[in-house]
Amino acid sequence: MKNLPLVLLLVLSSSLFAQDTEENFIKEKKGNKGKMYVIWGWNRGYYSDSDITFKGDDYNFTLHDVEARDKVTPFSIKKYINPKNVTIPQTNYRIGYFFHDNYTISFGVDHMKYVMHSYQTVKIDGEINNGTIYDGVYNNDDILLTQEFLTFEHTDGLNYINLELNRFDNLNELLKFDTGFMEVNLTEGIGGGIIFPKTNTTLMGSERYDEFNVAGYGLSAKVGLNLTFWNHFFIQSDYKVGYINMDNIRTTASKSDSASQDFTFFETTFMLGFRFQLIKQD
Repeated sequence: MKNLPLVLLLVLSSSLFAQDTEENFIKEKKGNKGKMYVIWGWNRGYYSDSDITFKGDDYNFTLHDVEARDKVTPFSIKKYINPKNVTIPQTNYRIGYFFHDNYTISFGVDHMKYVMHSYQTVKIDGEINNGTIYDGVYNNDDILLTQEFLTFEHTDGLNYINLELNRFDNLNELLKFDTGFMEVNLTEGIGGGIIFPKTNTTLMGSERYDEFNVAGYGLSAKVGLNLTFWNHFFIQSDYKVGYINMDNIRTTASKSDSASQDFTFFETTFMLGFRFQLIKQD
């Protein structure tokens, strides 16, 4: 019995602490305006067939309906977690700011990868006159894309550097259900930016070329689901569709050689993030 006052004091203190924590949690939960967030994650990319035009001093030809895929890195701690290797997988990183409870502006990079399928047969139009076995005039002819003729990859990568305007809708409030410490948000967004690829190319026996270059622009729209825990930590998955137009792809060390293509893409992402208050609300 002599310990009863101490027990009552502990119970009362814990009750008040829990109530205070819950009140602070609810108070902090009221608005997003003034918050910032950072995101890191990974993606898969899917690309439409595209026509690719190659131009140089002694050739000008177009390959039609060329197929391509992304390049998934097998999972390992060394390749996915080690900071030295963060650009080996297909990754996404982004920083954003809530200028309104429901709207954010964000800047980020979609580090996708694009690999042309080798040994596919496509149609070719144009002319080649560079003293190789490929010399000739082509008019909707078939050609096998051997590695000796062409290797064409944006693998370090197909870098879409973009700004996005995003909307967050709290489904807990809209659908009037309580998930306690977890917030369920529907996200939508539109974006645009430049394409800054490092294109790995060998063309008709030329020396391999692999340098970064501003090649064109991209536009995109997305929808996704965001699960935020304790107002700060979140996981997010997006479905993004977009259009990429690259009219200035470097293919050799000579500036007179270039390629151009445009295509649509579909991207799926899985990301981890952290949200924090930058500017206190009034």
